[in-house]
Amino acid sequence: MTHFAGKAAKLFFLALPMTLLLTAHTMAADVAVGAGCTTGSSLRLRAEASTSSDIVTTLDKSVAVAILDDSTDGWYKVAYEGNIGYVSADYLLVDQDNVFETYGRVNSDGVNVRSGASTESSVLATVDTDTIVTVNGLVDGWYDVTCKYGTEGYIRSDFLDLTQSSSSSSGSAIVDTAKQYLGVRYVYGGASPSGFDCSGFTMYVYQQYGYSLPHTATGQWQSGLGTKVWSIGALQPGDLVFFNDPSRNAGKACSHAGIYIGNGQFIHSSSSSSGGVIISTLTSGYYYNYFVGGIHV
Repeated sequence: MTHFAGKAAKLFFLALPMTLLLTAHTMAADVAVGAGCTTGSSLRLRAEASTSSDIVTTLDKSVAVAILDDSTDGWYKVAYEGNIGYVSADYLLVDQDNVFETYGRVNSDGVNVRSGASTESSVLATVDTDTIVTVNGLVDGWYDVTCKYGTEGYIRSDFLDLTQSSSSSSGSAIVDTAKQYLGVRYVYGGASPSGFDCSGFTMYVYQQYGYSLPHTATGQWQSGLGTKVWSIGALQPGDLVFFNDPSRNAGKACSHAGIYIGNGQFIHSSSSSSGGVIISTLTSGYYYNYFVGGIHV
């Protein structure tokens, strides 16, 4: 749903100087001071403003991100899908008028939708975690939003994570369930808390939410379940993730499976020496190199 320059007349992104055109306000650290559009595919969101800094996650091309700070030369501090980090100014176009259209996911319970961009404005509605709203723009650190049943108002930007997804999910619950099994040993063919292999672990966790998955990584990838996701930056917590190491795939499409938990990490049952159910990074190293894609249910 995200609309950008060339797709909607009301959107106009320009490569601006490092100082945003938004009037300065004293705000919480994670309140947006502007919005931008990514221009590069697999754009690396880094923990610090340096190309040698750790990669938090990667971002797709043409997604709207919240700009939290623009004071570091050559870099913007941004937020997207609950991830916060720095992107190079070379790959971000800043929205001149703060009028755009995308989706937002509420990140706290009891968040007020107000009639104006101020805590002094009247409360029109109250929404909870994972509620999806349409974001129409940014006003003084508040998102102009339209709720599911048509209520239009304002939510302070630190209570809303910009996203490309139009549907709420049980992703956080899936992640919480998966983490209950951290430390369970790896067992080839295992699909119970007494021992899991990789696809047995994902199958067991998803089964608790009413989904029936095959007991192979390739079978799960090819199951037709949900929507396939092709970049790490588009993953959401609770999504299945798949990998293909040619030396381990025995001619199949995938050699490994896990569950994305956010912040560039996933949980899986590994057969490595430090194996069993563990958390690993997706943004560098072995799993980054062999990432195939994900499935969002």
